[in-house]
Amino acid sequence: MIPPRSNRTATIRWNKRIYRQRNRIERMIGHLKINRAIATRYDKLARSFLDMLHLAALRRLLRHATL
Repeated sequence: MIPPRSNRTATIRWNKRIYRQRNRIERMIGHLKINRAIATRYDKLARSFLDMLHLAALRRLLRHATL
């Protein structure tokens, strides 16, 4: 769903809405990986890793809510 370059000769169909959603998800994952514990996956249990993801997402949400 990535849009083609402007100099491409063959046309490729793409959906702008799906591309925008995909881009938002990729940016959120990138922001979550800034947290070292998530990027290196220190937690051995899936539940504790998920809890760490929740904490990182909440921290990001609170940071943007105060601006």
